[in-house]
Amino acid sequence: MADLYDLIIIGAGPCGLACGIEAHKASLRYLIVEQGSIAESIRRYPVHMRFFSTADNISIGGIPFAIADAKANRSEALQYYRKVSEYFQLHIRLYTRIERIEPQGNSFVLHTHRGEQLHSRAVVVATGYFTCPRLLQVEGEDLPHVSHYYKEPFEYVHQRVVIIGGGNSAVEAALDLYRHGAKVHMLVRGQDFKPTAKYWLVPDLKRRIAEGHIQASFGCQVQRITPTIVEYTQQGQVHRLPADFVLALTGYLPDDNLLRQAGVKVDNELVPQHNEHFETNVKGLYVAGTAICGIHTEKVYIENGRFHAPVIIKHLSRRLQNESTIGTQRSAH
Repeated sequence: MADLYDLIIIGAGPCGLACGIEAHKASLRYLIVEQGSIAESIRRYPVHMRFFSTADNISIGGIPFAIADAKANRSEALQYYRKVSEYFQLHIRLYTRIERIEPQGNSFVLHTHRGEQLHSRAVVVATGYFTCPRLLQVEGEDLPHVSHYYKEPFEYVHQRVVIIGGGNSAVEAALDLYRHGAKVHMLVRGQDFKPTAKYWLVPDLKRRIAEGHIQASFGCQVQRITPTIVEYTQQGQVHRLPADFVLALTGYLPDDNLLRQAGVKVDNELVPQHNEHFETNVKGLYVAGTAICGIHTEKVYIENGRFHAPVIIKHLSRRLQNESTIGTQRSAH
């Protein structure tokens, strides 16, 4: 088939791009398909966000990530991944959503939102998790003043903002909003902030809380959201908190629909079955990056997920080479 790829990679984040680079180096006929922009998840990060990892540890393809500081900000990362994709002249199709992966004999048919069909001998799912927020499952969560993403502070100046969550995103947003004139009240389900929050930010936040500049309530369970209040329980008591805006920064989950529909076995924690080569129980269908870890998204990030790429491509290249050799021998007979 003239349009049969050796590999289609779903997702153009750092781990998907790393897979594309390895496929390029292995001379595979590949295509990266992304439902948004290059590094879409990073593009949706807060405007002034700075990475936890050093620049060297989020570089890919052996291309140095040269910046003045040790840790990159969002803008620097977006520029870096764009330039890396251009350096390797990666084959990428953007703003194309894969709606279904259909195993078909020894290959796959990928159905796009435009009704196209893409054919490939193998598939890597490197879709990350940032597009699927962990929902509160409460009344009013879909109201227009409620968001699961925080971009920048200026629309919240002098407004009452309720932040739901105690992880890194909530901590960063609370400090940023406070420094830009918003009136912040945090609702945290646990008795303290999550240990995954950046360790240098939590003491700063706790000082602001102690000073009364930021309000925080712990051991809270949100019950419902209305256009003007957030209703929550704390120690059996019902409280109603006025809010102009609500940021439900409660984390994100991987979207396992593509994998399940393709026949991949996924456990109760959304972890897909896979072997040491990151190949799932469906032959030729691989997972990379945070797609491998289910709800435990804190276990895989750019720093270690980028190393999935050479393992996958080495395994796939060996298989394709073996299949080609077998095919040549059969033709000779």
